[in-house]
Amino acid sequence: MKKNPYPGKFIVFEGLDGAGSSTQIELLSQALKKKGRNVIITKEPTNNIIGGLIRGQLTKDWNSSMECLQLLFAADRAHHLDRLIIPALKDKKIVLCDRYFFSTVAYGSLDLDRNWLLEINDQFILPDLIILLQVSPRECLKRMHENRFQLELFEEGKKLKKVWTTYAWLARKFSGVKIMDGQREVDVIASEILNITRKYTS
Repeated sequence: MKKNPYPGKFIVFEGLDGAGSSTQIELLSQALKKKGRNVIITKEPTNNIIGGLIRGQLTKDWNSSMECLQLLFAADRAHHLDRLIIPALKDKKIVLCDRYFFSTVAYGSLDLDRNWLLEINDQFILPDLIILLQVSPRECLKRMHENRFQLELFEEGKKLKKVWTTYAWLARKFSGVKIMDGQREVDVIASEILNITRKYTS
């Protein structure tokens, strides 16, 4: 993968489902906008046609092989970069993305070789900063059962520990990754994230 060559900054939030990335990404966006920064929030899978196919399989509305699913994730990411992320970075914006290739590898490696998963993402740009929220599988499951009526395909407790192991492996493999304790008070986490991002957005 290649470093971000554009003047904007690309920050990604990762973690197990239920770790709180959506909350923290919104809080960071608000804080940066108060400082006059031009910020956009996006997510993967996207809301385009390919992203809709992915969500359909995750919610078991249709079924295909795991290889097909992960190739759809890669196609969705390529379109996402071309359509939204790269134009925003060229325009000197700060792009905050909820999930990116770490999720592909961490969840996809439950069924597939993680090196193959890295290979199909090899031509994409690396984020400038990856915030990896660490929350125990038990706590994530508790949060999901409280907030969601239907758990998605990958949200089964026995798998989450394996997923986190791969996240930790990725954090060692790539630079620019900050692992943060996601089981503290929301405002404490948000303040720490803001302090970390100052280095990357100043």
